[in-house]
Amino acid sequence: MDRQLSTVFRPVRTGNAFEETVERILQAIKLGLIGHGDRLPAERDLAARLGVSRETLREALRSLQQADYVEARRGRYGGTFVTYRLPAPDVGELRRAAEDLGAELEDALSFRLVLETGAADLAARRRLSPEQRAYLLQRLADADGASAEEYRQCDSRFHLAIGELTGSPSLAASITEARIRLNDLLNAIPMLDRNIDHAAEQHGAMARAILAGDAPAARRATEEHLEATATLLRAFLG
Repeated sequence: MDRQLSTVFRPVRTGNAFEETVERILQAIKLGLIGHGDRLPAERDLAARLGVSRETLREALRSLQQADYVEARRGRYGGTFVTYRLPAPDVGELRRAAEDLGAELEDALSFRLVLETGAADLAARRRLSPEQRAYLLQRLADADGASAEEYRQCDSRFHLAIGELTGSPSLAASITEARIRLNDLLNAIPMLDRNIDHAAEQHGAMARAILAGDAPAARRATEEHLEATATLLRAFLG
């Protein structure tokens, strides 16, 4: 998962180092890149990745520990571990998240559609290495075999993996940001068995097209999948 973490744990660029450090760690947790019970990167490594002082990082981690997102453990196998669990899908939370986005909701969905269809197209046009092909298949298998509790995180990892396979760090980062913008909404959509089965079929079609080098098919499969998700989202919002 380190490749996906590098997209989130990139150098802080604003003057609000503490706030942005908290935000980056929360993004990694809420996207499922670091799951419940997982250990965050070592303090020295994480501070270097974010380009902040170790004191700023420690202050951010203390704040997250007070908010029950992480806990510090001592000893040989110590470190900072994630204690946060994604809340169960809830229509009420879905509506609250939609209200927070307001008029930006349709813009966020359109932006995601353009980014991810373009990424699938570009990934299909690249000559992927055996390692990259195996990586995409593993992310697909993880999503297919995920429990209801883990599904949203594995779904997120699959989509972010396609962004990575484009070879464009800027595009991968934009896809991550677009996912973060919609993450609370996507996580709150009730888990319907038929919808999960349908998503699995669509994920499979996306992966097969990318691995076959069929860019138009990769674009179509991704568009179909994202449009289906947007339709379900709008249905629950009424």
